[in-house]
Amino acid sequence: MSNVRDITDYLRETVEAGGSDLHLAAHAPPAARLNGTISPLEEFALTPEDCKTLIMGTLSESQRAKLEEEWELDYAMAVSGVGRFRGNVHYTQTHMEAAFRYIPEDIPNLADLGHSPTVDKFCQLKRGLILVTGITGAGKTTTLAGMIRRNAETHSGVVITIEDPIEFVFPHMSSIIKQREVGRDTKSFARALRQALRQDPDVIVVSELRDLETIRIALTAAETGHLVLATLHTVDAPQAIDRLVDVFPADQQQQIIAQLANVLQGIVSQRLLPRMDGKGRVLATEVMKMNYALRACVRDKKLEQVVGFMEVGRQEGMHTIDDSLETLMQGNIISREEALHHCRDPSRFEAPEVEVQKNSIWT
Repeated sequence: MSNVRDITDYLRETVEAGGSDLHLAAHAPPAARLNGTISPLEEFALTPEDCKTLIMGTLSESQRAKLEEEWELDYAMAVSGVGRFRGNVHYTQTHMEAAFRYIPEDIPNLADLGHSPTVDKFCQLKRGLILVTGITGAGKTTTLAGMIRRNAETHSGVVITIEDPIEFVFPHMSSIIKQREVGRDTKSFARALRQALRQDPDVIVVSELRDLETIRIALTAAETGHLVLATLHTVDAPQAIDRLVDVFPADQQQQIIAQLANVLQGIVSQRLLPRMDGKGRVLATEVMKMNYALRACVRDKKLEQVVGFMEVGRQEGMHTIDDSLETLMQGNIISREEALHHCRDPSRFEAPEVEVQKNSIWT
């Protein structure tokens, strides 16, 4: 392992290059994800033993024991002089490998991330369910952190987060913020969420709605006067609604649909796209804000009508992913090819020139 540097060196190089993730894989060089693409940090490949040594150096004794028992591990770690990271250790064809996601120290501002004022207004709500959706790596956790910050600095109350693992670390602001980590502070999302209802919360944050019981309790919490913020792995607003309902057995779905139609306040779906100038990535979003028509859509499970009502609801602060892509393309921030790759309606982007809308989706 003479040519292999310390794990801290690779993490520091990733951060200094503006990377989001460090990957350690057997028979491949250590590599950073820069602007969405993988870039090697060495000219040689790591051996399986190299990978294991680098990874084990980041783990505590209890984490090593858990990895040995469960064969995979999610955890957070702080590296002095470098920053915080979310680590995931796993086995690939019997070899120990890992990915480390960089967590910026500064808690982001929603506007700086590229979100519209509607998302800011979601943070001012007193009750209901707000979902942040997107694929892995779309920046959901960062958006959720921005929403927590906005709520906590403008309200006086109690915010309880349930995370796996804790990524952004919040100071107490106008609100008291209690961050609980699954596996360290609580046994499970569902148990922590159930207990949170007895801890006098104003806002409950669930880093991921993973299972039926967690979703059920989250809906109940939103129904009983709390603001619940949560993430979900879906690509757009209609799929998010479908996913929440389809988790439940058929004989329970009608009750869940009725509950969801009442408590859902909004959905923010997002993607991170490469910029045309090569300087990082930019946020493209879809924002659904519940109104009478959309509640009826959910209640009747006519999800094919959701996109149409979002288009009609632009004056209420809604926009579709295609609205966002068009704004970014017209500003020469993303390419037409990138817009076509992510859009819902290709015909909107295939014409030589797309008419610039008079009003930006952010106004």
